Amino acid sequence: MAKTITINAHDGGTFSGYLAEPAGGKGPGILVIQEIFGVNQVMRDICDDLAKQGYVALCPDLFWRQEPGIDITDKTKEHWDKAFALFGGFNLDNGVEDLKSSLSSLRKLTGGRVGTVGYCLGGRLAFLMAARSDVDAAVSYYGVMLADHLSEVGNIKKPLLMHCATEDKFVPKDAQAKVKAAVAANPAITLHEYQGNDHAFARVGGEHYDKAAADLANGRSAAFFKQHLS
Repeated sequence: MAKTITINAHDGGTFSGYLAEPAGGKGPGILVIQEIFGVNQVMRDICDDLAKQGYVALCPDLFWRQEPGIDITDKTKEHWDKAFALFGGFNLDNGVEDLKSSLSSLRKLTGGRVGTVGYCLGGRLAFLMAARSDVDAAVSYYGVMLADHLSEVGNIKKPLLMHCATEDKFVPKDAQAKVKAAVAANPAITLHEYQGNDHAFARVGGEHYDKAAADLANGRSAAFFKQHLS
């Protein structure tokens, strides 16, 4: 079952989130962190799939401070331009705080362990949630600009799984190398590289979607969450 819920922000105001629940209505929670296209069909499908796996999945609207209800695709230049404009105007620290508020709401709904998974911008935020929140486990898919946050690697105590594309057009090779070297020193972090794959290789229907790589990454994520959230 899926529905929209209201989440209270830490500094006042409210924002929405897409909530998908398993058939039994109960299960561990997974906070799904959007790409730069808002809470669109791709994100809702991810939540629905996690619900089928037995999780309570919540995808909050992180662009609400700029424009609530963003739901666009990667199919047109107009949508890409809007997505990059929203990304440029996004306040990262407020985003993390909104995710903490969402995490709190999800914990109240589930009463148990809660993980998080994010893609692109969400992959960056999943990394930061691992460093700055009490989330029980985190998964980052092709997170962008992670080299800007390497000073926070030491703050990550709970398990973090990272999926990185070696040919990611948004993450230069030197940045990839810095991230890889930094996280290698933290035993809580596991990083997998996907050779020859570009950014968003797991986005179904996307330009760079690679089913084999996506299936491998998603299988690793499923095993990871089963291990750390069950």
